[in-house]
Amino acid sequence: MKIKTLFAAIAIAASFGHAASAQEMSFFRIGTGGTAGTYYPIGGLIANAISNPPGSRACEDGGSCGVPGLVATAVASNGSVGNVNAINGGAMEAGFSQSDVAYWAQTGTGLWEDQPAVEKLRLIANLYPESIHLVARKDAAISSVADLKGKRVSLDEPGSGTLVDAKIILEAYGLSESDIRPEYLKPEQAADRMRDGAMDAFFFVGGYPAGAIAELASQHDIALVPITGSEIDALRETYTFFANDTVPAGTYEGQDADIDTLSVGAQLVTSADQPDDLIYGIVQALYNDNTQKLFAVGHAKGQQITLDSAVQGAGIPFHPGAERFYKEAGKVE
Repeated sequence: MKIKTLFAAIAIAASFGHAASAQEMSFFRIGTGGTAGTYYPIGGLIANAISNPPGSRACEDGGSCGVPGLVATAVASNGSVGNVNAINGGAMEAGFSQSDVAYWAQTGTGLWEDQPAVEKLRLIANLYPESIHLVARKDAAISSVADLKGKRVSLDEPGSGTLVDAKIILEAYGLSESDIRPEYLKPEQAADRMRDGAMDAFFFVGGYPAGAIAELASQHDIALVPITGSEIDALRETYTFFANDTVPAGTYEGQDADIDTLSVGAQLVTSADQPDDLIYGIVQALYNDNTQKLFAVGHAKGQQITLDSAVQGAGIPFHPGAERFYKEAGKVE
């Protein structure tokens, strides 16, 4: 009897070993940002959603709805530029990037004009918008971008994506840096200068409400300047990574009306070298009903990670696996 039991145990163990080996395990590193920012926690939610290690409970039974055998991890990083370089060098399988940075990298323009283009960079999904804020002193008589002429305006630091975006927006209104009194400060520094009456306006790119702007609005009379009109319609035809956006009334103290502006997307990008079926499975997992519920409760920005937003403001080509999913879902032609 004991011998029979022993053989049965060996047989069961062998069957488990065979099942585990039949499902190969693969690893998928996602570059995010600093641990205090938004990219890192969102990256953790995505890594959990697309993972499905061998032996996991089935999705329909309340288990993982990710890609079978996949173990994804969110890796802290320096953000968009570092993530694109890591993907290009093979140190990451995917990463977060602002849509403008991804566009410049893939086309070898903007921030990448002096570097080789990352031609194999591909889009998995546009996740959520990062709004372009143009903040002005209430008494500076600035009601449109055109009114910045002759004003003291901070365009953000050299080497920043915000600086390139700001220059593109100025150009759309027929302005250049020589038409304003430009400064190149971080948003927090620009806000300090505005408190002292030494700054008329500054640009900032990020999700709303932005802490530096909220703090400034609570202490000082400011206005959010609309970035809209025929000039912006023409700009969007040229720069497809921009999307129309609205900062809702009441986002900042003293903001009584919705403000129309532009946004760049926080995007999940990868390399064209990643297998089509893998990326298809990842996108399928991201927009599974169970995953969408987890995103909605997992982070304030999670509610904006939807199938409708996934294809907005793309800027760079979709990975073929992602494109196949979106075509099947009726979201792209």
